Amino acid sequence: MGKTILVVDDSSIMRKMIKQTLSAAGHTVIGEAKSGDDAVAQYTILKPDIVTMDITMRGMDGIAAARLILARDADARIIILSNLDENKFSQEALQIGAKGYLNKHNTVEILHLIERL
Repeated sequence: MGKTILVVDDSSIMRKMIKQTLSAAGHTVIGEAKSGDDAVAQYTILKPDIVTMDITMRGMDGIAAARLILARDADARIIILSNLDENKFSQEALQIGAKGYLNKHNTVEILHLIERL
């Protein structure tokens, strides 16, 4: 059964690509956000099963947004998707409580992780 997902990325092209990948796999994208502030606000309203979160965005970045969401809902399931150095950011993502850190172009791994959550 598909999950409801909030897609957070400052790039409209990347949001579209992620949304298409998730929809094709049977998931429902119930919201899209282009900033950390928007992500926190939408999470509060939409209560998605999963959030895919970019790191680098204007204003509040994805790590800060994930921290805020997790502070409000310890059960939130956030997957950090980024093209940044995995060695540098994956540990921080896991330390704050994210369920994973994946390259945003690795669609197969993203879908596998979502299925496991």
